[in-house]
Amino acid sequence: MGYLLLKAAFTGILVVAISEIAKRSSFLAAILASLPLTSLLAFIWIYVDTKNSDSIRDLSYGVFWMVLPSLAFFLVLPALLKFGMRFYPSLALACICTAAFYAVYIKAISSFGIRI
Repeated sequence: MGYLLLKAAFTGILVVAISEIAKRSSFLAAILASLPLTSLLAFIWIYVDTKNSDSIRDLSYGVFWMVLPSLAFFLVLPALLKFGMRFYPSLALACICTAAFYAVYIKAISSFGIRI
């Protein structure tokens, strides 16, 4: 239980640090947030927990294929905010659009034989 709390605290501190940095420099925060920190942490936690490189390989492969549809979020959210929509409705609509893009994308890549 203590180990799980340590993992959660470390991961949470990283997210909070990025949000605090964003208050001072959105450019630096964007650089940090764009790093695959979530993936890196997941790889580390999986390896520490299981020592299973195959799981990390499979996850890394899946992350590679899922990066493209996740970028839709970062196009839709600022566009909605620029058009004057309030933050929370923009956030919700950007999430819905991204989920729809994921569905279309997964169907498209599976037609090429790509399985995740």
